[in-house]
Amino acid sequence: MASPPREPGRNAVVEAPPASSLALPQTALSRRIDPLLVAIGNAVSWIWVLLLAVIVCNVLLRYAFGEGRVEFEEIQWHLYSVGFMLGLGYALQADVHVRVDVLHERLRPTTQAWIELYGLILFVLPFIALMLIYGAQFAADSFVTGEVSSSPGGLPYRWAIKAVLVLGFALLGLAALSRITRLWKFLFLGPRRSPGSTD
Repeated sequence: MASPPREPGRNAVVEAPPASSLALPQTALSRRIDPLLVAIGNAVSWIWVLLLAVIVCNVLLRYAFGEGRVEFEEIQWHLYSVGFMLGLGYALQADVHVRVDVLHERLRPTTQAWIELYGLILFVLPFIALMLIYGAQFAADSFVTGEVSSSPGGLPYRWAIKAVLVLGFALLGLAALSRITRLWKFLFLGPRRSPGSTD
């Protein structure tokens, strides 16, 4: 006869909830920027379906019909570049970007916020500024010269894919500014914590 289920007692093992991202308050700026980044991220996510279709077509043409197409190969990395670059801002806004989670999740929320604030101000924003300055010139030079693919049968308008680099970093810059305002509010304008709080 099966024994009845036991009530969880004092010695019962309770699983810890999964680690979640830092809960930050919204700000006036983030309420304007974040929905835009989410909309762009959701729209760009469909690029991966298109990329998969192009890859399948290219493989079929090459191995079933013995006919490789240079433009199909180039459109693959164009689509990948667009999906990656335009998804950067969404990844930062949603806090799903790559980090050393094994260390990050062990820190207190305030420590996480300080590290992220310093990282964004000292590293991310200067890097974005450099990429915007030099990337804009990079795309402009390509546009002025009418740059096309160096491969026979390759795609024209090389400046368009280079302009995506600038657009991607501009969106990442907006995401960084939004995140900084939320971190600032969390650290300096949030409710006062008691001295004994472990946060």
